[in-house]
Amino acid sequence: MKASDFKASSHLRFIIPSLIGVFLFMFPITQGDSITIPVAILADLVKGAILEQIPLIMTIIISITAIGTLIVKAIGPDKLDSTPFFKSLFNVPTVWVVTRVLGMIFAIMVYFQVGPEPIISGATGGLLNGVDGLLSTLFTVFLFAGLFLPLLLNFGLLELFGVVLTKIMRPLFKLPGRSSIDSLASWLGDGTIGVLLTSKQYEEGYYTKREAAVIGTTFSIVSITFSIVVIQEVGLGDMFIPFYLTVALAGFIAALIMPRIPPLSRKENTYINEEADDQSEEVPDHHNVFTYGYTKAVERGSKSSGPKEFFKQGGQNILDMWMGVAPIVMALGTIALVIAEFTPFFAWIGTPFIPLLELMQVPYAQAASETILVGFADMFLPALIGAGIESEMTRFIIASLSVTQLIYMSEVGGLLLGSKVPVNIKDLFIIFLERTLITLPIITLVAHMLF
Repeated sequence: MKASDFKASSHLRFIIPSLIGVFLFMFPITQGDSITIPVAILADLVKGAILEQIPLIMTIIISITAIGTLIVKAIGPDKLDSTPFFKSLFNVPTVWVVTRVLGMIFAIMVYFQVGPEPIISGATGGLLNGVDGLLSTLFTVFLFAGLFLPLLLNFGLLELFGVVLTKIMRPLFKLPGRSSIDSLASWLGDGTIGVLLTSKQYEEGYYTKREAAVIGTTFSIVSITFSIVVIQEVGLGDMFIPFYLTVALAGFIAALIMPRIPPLSRKENTYINEEADDQSEEVPDHHNVFTYGYTKAVERGSKSSGPKEFFKQGGQNILDMWMGVAPIVMALGTIALVIAEFTPFFAWIGTPFIPLLELMQVPYAQAASETILVGFADMFLPALIGAGIESEMTRFIIASLSVTQLIYMSEVGGLLLGSKVPVNIKDLFIIFLERTLITLPIITLVAHMLF
């Protein structure tokens, strides 16, 4: 089939939503002295309008999540078989049940200012669920990012890039071309989307064990949405474009190296079942890579559903982000900030990195060292802990590193362990350290050029 075989309306159903999505998520706009993107502008407008009310809203959302999870565990998840979205939202492993309940307790304590000072103070829990805290940013960014994500994911843009990048993925990353769709879905949507796609395709016999492990740990990249939140948290929102380009460069180099070194290089190149499904990566004779990619994109766009389904998926994305992420950030974030504020733990574990940071002439090397390993627990924690460091260059390095480290247990790491992708927690920690050591010098070099 050729693109010319489709009606004009099919072409428009691919082109118009995809262009709107690209504009909203990728088009740089100058706002005062800073450069931002339209989704971030919309988020800031809403945040400014209801800033005082957001802590209460987030406390309610986190509480509903925890209570709903407990109820589903009590009555049995099979009661939600008719609503698979809510079943997946509330039927989570025990460790996340405990985390969600802790998040609810901490959110209520902080909002009503009751309980031990180390938990409710402005330097710990208040930094998360206070007025203009991290959860306020998450609330508004997730609102618009979740709503508009289907523009990027569901109308053919992934199919276009998936075909065009086929000839790049195999020689550079030793991966099949279709894996580019996983990484694009992660980039445009969320790392969890990439992990879920990878796990599903591995279970169906599309990827070998090595390919699944590489894609899940290397290409389930941090989304634009999360990246906006991280750079805003360290007070450098006006540097989003150079920040994201730095992250892309460091991530690209890490993606070249990681599949070629242990533990990923030692994974078996065998499938979960006896035979792989026959998925040819060849472009048909009557096409070149661009015409074939465009044809696949138009084909996808022609099958897209109407406005009702668009808003339904957008609403589900928003709930998934709010209810899936916010309780974990509140729970793990509060615990980590209490440890960081009232104990020397992160100073101890970061000590070996001080000489390396000093060698690379990073200002406030000791303070920066405390943020390096905490990202294994949650991606937001380095930005939270490092936000008070005076040097803009150091805050830029911390924010960039936290995004390129990729493996954080509160989301991608936990999801990988719960999936069929063949990695264990030892693998994940080694990969986390390797990514840190590979990307830190690259990020620091770029930071020295920028500052």
